[in-house]
Amino acid sequence: MNIQQIRNATLLLDYAGSKFLIDPMLADQGIYPGLAGTPNSHLANPTVALPVPLQTLLPVDAVIVTHTHLDHWDMAAQALLPKQLPIFTQHEQDRALLTSQGFTDVRLLKGAEFQGITLTQTLGQHGTDDALRAMGDFLGQVCGVVFQHPQEKTLYIAGDTIWNQYVKDTLQQFQPDIVVLNAGDAQILGVGSIIMGAEDVYQVYQAAPQATLIASHMESVNLLTLTRQALRVFSAEHALTDRLLIPEDGEGYTF
Repeated sequence: MNIQQIRNATLLLDYAGSKFLIDPMLADQGIYPGLAGTPNSHLANPTVALPVPLQTLLPVDAVIVTHTHLDHWDMAAQALLPKQLPIFTQHEQDRALLTSQGFTDVRLLKGAEFQGITLTQTLGQHGTDDALRAMGDFLGQVCGVVFQHPQEKTLYIAGDTIWNQYVKDTLQQFQPDIVVLNAGDAQILGVGSIIMGAEDVYQVYQAAPQATLIASHMESVNLLTLTRQALRVFSAEHALTDRLLIPEDGEGYTF
């Protein structure tokens, strides 16, 4: 497999002969206003440009949208992606939304198979318990996905989640070889983290001793508070560097 970090949670994945675009946020830098009530809300999103020409991200065989927040499924993606492209979503609500946007082949992740690849939807929690109590309707449901194929290593893309029992159970059940973590520690003022930060990454490292970890969803939208450099320092201090990769936008890995 080859995994390329594009920007934010957007990944380009070659897996068992199929090419997937994950959580596409494709707009030019600074198109969307910063999110009110979050750190650095004066900054427009995305805070950085795409690292590769847009045309290099297409064509793909399928798209996976773990949830439909703007930084995972934006207006640019809706306009640019072919309407007949297979797109996988977490539930009927998101499926209906994408269908209303003109996409004609929207499928559910649950129990899915694509070109011989087994796709397993996994659960996540988009924030601390305090965050969900305060803003649960806004944060909504999220998911991750496990990729399996006889000729590939097992890949787990955890999605927008903190470290919790859902993630622990997925690691125990699937014993993935590669784990992608959204690790930029996005914050909402007054309620705390809504995705993983450094301590969450450390928990995954301990719980999955067989896995290589890839830190994604960093330095790309205004509410992210953990920088790559800070995570690298944490990684060195906690002896994670043997299995934790922290790619720059545009950087990729082959496994």
